[in-house]
Amino acid sequence: LTSSFKAPRDARTTGPRSPSRCVETMGKGLKSAKMVGEVLEDGSKVPKEKVKKVMAAGKFRTGALGEEPVRKRRKKATQTYALYIYKVLKQIHPECSISKRGMNIMNSFMNDIFDRVATEATKLLRTNKHKTLSNRELETAVKLMLPGELSKHAVSEGSKAVTKYCRA
Repeated sequence: LTSSFKAPRDARTTGPRSPSRCVETMGKGLKSAKMVGEVLEDGSKVPKEKVKKVMAAGKFRTGALGEEPVRKRRKKATQTYALYIYKVLKQIHPECSISKRGMNIMNSFMNDIFDRVATEATKLLRTNKHKTLSNRELETAVKLMLPGELSKHAVSEGSKAVTKYCRA
């Protein structure tokens, strides 16, 4: 007896939509993966080199048995003050740099100051029985939190930033 049964091919390794024949076309404005040599909307063909780059970067993996390739999930970006700290450092001392550990310390410092000012401003809101946080409460919170001359500079820089933002 001979059987006509054929085992299904593994779509992840072979077939028309295998990783070696597919390429991501994010730059072309398409969301799906395209096959090598396939004609795109702008009339160009998908190059083989792009496939190798995409595969090396690991930007997508194939779905289960014949499905469209699925993009890998990215880690959620954590917001830090690193970029702004770096810009200010380069304005003041262009020749200096900062280590990763130093940047983490500065980032923790910024988060701590932000929390303290926000907490103080919230306390001011509750004592004055207001519901909206305005620049007046923030200025007062900064004056209470920071000592002497530092608070005056912080308030002037903050008001300057707000006027620049409102103009734009």
